[in-house]
Amino acid sequence: MSANQPALVPISYTFVEYQKGDTVGYLLAWSSLLPIFLLSAFVTLITFRRELHTMTYFLGIFVNEALNMVLKHTIRQPRPNVDLSSNFNKFGMPSSHAQFLWFFAVYFLFFMYSRVAFRNAVWKHLSVLLALASAVVVSVSRVYLGYHSVNQVLAGAVVGAAFAAVWFWATETLFTPLFKEIVQHPLAKFLMVRDSSSIPNILFMEYVNALRMNKQAIRQRGSYEEQRGSISELLKSS
Repeated sequence: MSANQPALVPISYTFVEYQKGDTVGYLLAWSSLLPIFLLSAFVTLITFRRELHTMTYFLGIFVNEALNMVLKHTIRQPRPNVDLSSNFNKFGMPSSHAQFLWFFAVYFLFFMYSRVAFRNAVWKHLSVLLALASAVVVSVSRVYLGYHSVNQVLAGAVVGAAFAAVWFWATETLFTPLFKEIVQHPLAKFLMVRDSSSIPNILFMEYVNALRMNKQAIRQRGSYEEQRGSISELLKSS
């Protein structure tokens, strides 16, 4: 690289290194890509469901990331591994991966236990445990792979969890009351944006409605086939 050529900087969320031959490091490196998978899942959910609460959850992730950038450039604590720091933002306090995953997991916990009603509560508990376990694994991976110190990861976890509580409170008290007005806007209607915040078990309701509509479609198809058969018989007899 010439002296006049600007340095190349990778996107830290998608660039993870581990020692060759280290199976644990290999698996933990893949776990560090979990934020990318979650962002992809959010984009898919918003595209196909267009649920306002999902959109505010997604917005919270970006606000949380902006908060992390402000904290990193304010505290300016370097990463523990100098060699890795040359390929990333040299500041590591707090860990953005830890802050991201703990925001996601704690917000998910609040959402599941205050807004979602499963017929079998076991699924709710398992979903929350999986989210929390994912946050723990990613946090451990950042220390194991040398990208952050223990304190940097703990700081990211605390900030992410605390901001998740604040953002969930804001969503419940400030944003949700506005959803009914937002869905009535012509643009929202055109985009088919919806608000299901008053439905405790949206998954079960959609399942029941799908069964009901499927039965109606089958009956209508059967009636249509009978009418076609009658018309064919009349044509043959004539």
